[in-house]
Amino acid sequence: MRESAGVVSEAGQRQLPSTDVNCSGNNNHSRISHAPPPTDRPVRVYADGIYDLFHFGHARSLEQAKKTFSNTYLLVGCCSDAVTHKFKGKTVMTEEERYESLRHCKWVDEVIPDAPWVINQEFLDKHRIDFVAHDALPYADASGAGKDVYEFVKAVGRFKETKRTEGISTSDIIMRIVKDYNQYVIRNLDRGYSRKELGVSYVKEKRLRVNMRLKKLQEKVKEHQEKVGEKIQIVAKTAGMHRNEWIENADRLVAGFLEMFEEGCHKMVYAEFMQNVSPNSVFNFTWVIGIVKPVSITPIFVFIREQP
Repeated sequence: MRESAGVVSEAGQRQLPSTDVNCSGNNNHSRISHAPPPTDRPVRVYADGIYDLFHFGHARSLEQAKKTFSNTYLLVGCCSDAVTHKFKGKTVMTEEERYESLRHCKWVDEVIPDAPWVINQEFLDKHRIDFVAHDALPYADASGAGKDVYEFVKAVGRFKETKRTEGISTSDIIMRIVKDYNQYVIRNLDRGYSRKELGVSYVKEKRLRVNMRLKKLQEKVKEHQEKVGEKIQIVAKTAGMHRNEWIENADRLVAGFLEMFEEGCHKMVYAEFMQNVSPNSVFNFTWVIGIVKPVSITPIFVFIREQP
């Protein structure tokens, strides 16, 4: 699976017999003649690409290729480092790592290492390929051999379209890493990688660590600001919606609050009274009216022991 739209290809020297098959879609190849698939053996379908940082988008394209026919033998070609670096650019994984990733995909029956950048008739004959599966976007050949890498197989009716998975690609994954480069450097340093392994100088390491601390501090400040903002909104909303209700029911609310303590208060006064009363004691007493409930007045007798 190649990851870019463009155009590249090498035209083949001879064409094969074909029958007219109408394919779905609005692409230019949607009404080209297709060669009939064999009926006495599995259909040999070929898919190719770079497959760097093998991801589920790659796997889905290979699944589609495998399911092109009910009985399919899927061959997957993977370009070497030399070819890829020449025509596309540097890869993250080595060619052997990319080959091995493909061998562990359940849809793949056979991996063809060092696959050609452009497919021609000789390659199809060598591997007895019946059809080539890939998305329909034209893929430019950096070598300038043609307009589309798959121009030849489309012309002879041996092209089967697969659909790309949106939102995932090797380029997107690399972009995420580059975007958060500083975080990944610190992450690997903390996990035991040396500055030399990461290509980071002493000064750069210190600068990255300071920047990371500042970033964490900014995140904490922002988090606290959001929490305070939420509380302010709640208070403002409550005050705005229930202000009148609070004023009208203030007496009732306060009375209800004080009522919770009334029973305990009575018990305390009674206990104090019983403690101070004895047959030999002489008391002077006065009573004080205390407001325990805003809605009622309850007399409370306070006894004071007379000093001998």
